[in-house]
Amino acid sequence: MNRIEKLFKEKTDGILSVYFSAGFPHIDDTVEIIAELERQGADMLEIGVPFSDPMADGPVIQQSSTVALKNGMSLKKLFSQLDGIRETCSIPLVLMGYLNPFVQYGVENVFRECARIGIDAIIIPDLPFSEYLQYFKPLANKYGVKTIMLITPETSEERIRLIDANCDGFIYMVSAAATTGMRDSFGEEQLSYFKKIDAMNLSLPRLIGFGISNPATYKAACGNSRGAIVGSLFIKLLESEKSIKGAARKLMETLGRSLPEK
Repeated sequence: MNRIEKLFKEKTDGILSVYFSAGFPHIDDTVEIIAELERQGADMLEIGVPFSDPMADGPVIQQSSTVALKNGMSLKKLFSQLDGIRETCSIPLVLMGYLNPFVQYGVENVFRECARIGIDAIIIPDLPFSEYLQYFKPLANKYGVKTIMLITPETSEERIRLIDANCDGFIYMVSAAATTGMRDSFGEEQLSYFKKIDAMNLSLPRLIGFGISNPATYKAACGNSRGAIVGSLFIKLLESEKSIKGAARKLMETLGRSLPEK
């Protein structure tokens, strides 16, 4: 059973997936960030592949991506850093990046490396669904690496049902038709969107991302899906806290999650 399937089977709610940009704040932080987030209670991690034109990302993640690129991070470097990660990490790992770096590396090469290393899924926000069906889905099936698709308030019901029928793992439910970032609360329009998707009775579980930054938004996400995806908040904490451990613990405190013993 894939680690993502196992997670959703064993944990019915309150799942926390944390995004970070590989190579930020320092080029060699990747493995330590993974270890510390798992230690502090994260259920799944999304490892961001830095890109020069991250169109779906807000200023916080854009800046972290810029810093990571200046630090020398690349997809090749990231795969090298993750070699052997399954000796120490047991939670699901998802590779998240834009189409261009994956095409440059070679799409099948990406799937092959993910399977070898133990990456459970990939997320490509700018991947057209038709290209997914034609090129990516066969490779996902061949290598056992899931391709996660995103939906937004603007996604049609027809497309949502196509995604539900043709993908696996989970559906990444974007909370608003905007870039990533932090919000104090979700408005009535967003809550209505959450309820509309819930009423569709989709077969795949959902996680809500974009705007999760405090107990209120985390609770709202968990109350309307199986859990939350947090990115910008953790990246800001990596900047403000003195250590990776401090940033990971502060993240859990900020979201109102219980901390493990020190």
